[in-house]
Amino acid sequence: MVGADGLSAAVKKEADAALNAHGLIKVRIFADDRSARETMFQTLADELSAAPIQHIGKLLVLWRPMPDREKSVDPDRMPGPRDFKVLKYSTRGGQRPEVKTLRVLGNQRLTSGGQVKRSKPKQISIKKRSQS
Repeated sequence: MVGADGLSAAVKKEADAALNAHGLIKVRIFADDRSARETMFQTLADELSAAPIQHIGKLLVLWRPMPDREKSVDPDRMPGPRDFKVLKYSTRGGQRPEVKTLRVLGNQRLTSGGQVKRSKPKQISIKKRSQS
C-alpha cells in the first residue's frame, strides 16, 4: 500500500521482496490523482524491472519472473518416513481384502505379515541390572 508519503524507498524495498517471493503482486495506492498513480505505476515497473500488468482504479498489478531457487543438500540428513500399502485379507473367503497404508519410520521395519516392528531396545549389562 502506498500512503500519503508516496513512493518511498521502504515501499520499493517491500515491493521488490514481494516480487521475489511471489512473482505477481497487487499494490494499492491511496492517491486521488490518476496521472500521479500512472507515473507511480511506471516508476515502480521501471525501478523494479517488472512488467506493468494492470491498472484499475487505485489498484496496480506488477509481474516479474521469479528467480530460480537453489536447493541445499544436507549430507547429515537421514531418510524420512516411508508409506507402504498392505493388503489385509479377511478370514472369510468372499470379502475383499482391506488396503491399509502404514508409515514406517527410520528405526522400524515392515514384517512379511504386514506388521511394523521397532528396533530392539539397547540391552543393559548384567552388572548394571544387579546394582539397581
